[in-house]
Amino acid sequence: MIGKWNLTNLQEDVKLLKDMNMDAFRFSIAWTRILPTGSLSGGINKEGVAFYNSLINEVIANGLKPFVTIFHWDTPQALESKYQSFLSENIMNDYVDFAEVCFREFGDRVKFWTTVNEPLSVASQGYGTGVFAPGRCSPFISASCTPGDSGREPYVVTHHILLAHDAAVALYRARYQAAQRGQVGITLPSHWFVPNTDTAADRRAVQRCLDYMYGWYQGPLVHGEYHYRIH
Repeated sequence: MIGKWNLTNLQEDVKLLKDMNMDAFRFSIAWTRILPTGSLSGGINKEGVAFYNSLINEVIANGLKPFVTIFHWDTPQALESKYQSFLSENIMNDYVDFAEVCFREFGDRVKFWTTVNEPLSVASQGYGTGVFAPGRCSPFISASCTPGDSGREPYVVTHHILLAHDAAVALYRARYQAAQRGQVGITLPSHWFVPNTDTAADRRAVQRCLDYMYGWYQGPLVHGEYHYRIH
């Protein structure tokens, strides 16, 4: 619910974590609760900022460390309607504006930031199979998807996510890290694979899987460019 939040329930939830002897609470910040139109030009929702300030303060008061994810798959509908969100390079500017509001408003207490949660899930499930929002895929994948291109769009989306991550990290390091003394990274998922047999072909198959799930993202982040192996 975007309008009002129940502070009592929030306090109860945080207390449950403390009673479980947890030492951290990872949560995400809803993009439209901070920027209702998805863009800084649409204004900042002060009520949303106040809510997350209350949450962060409650987490710290209970001896927990806040681990904050900036984007966890909740792209603003306004940006989807305006320019198809992560299919457009325009998303980078709006995302970085959103990230900067978070760094500025909460970074004095938040020391652990995640730019994007599982970008592979956004790209492959949102634009490849159509299972996640915005539900795009090629017609031969599913008749119920919004018509897209499963062979191309996941790669375009991934590229824009990586560029948005890079821009947000650069911004944090340049403007906020020295004073706030925090860390910023990304959450990358990957299955683990083992070869069915000890043949060279099966070992190469395992490497291809890891290259696709993990290397697709980690390669550009570490090396600054895409590294593809052809077997």
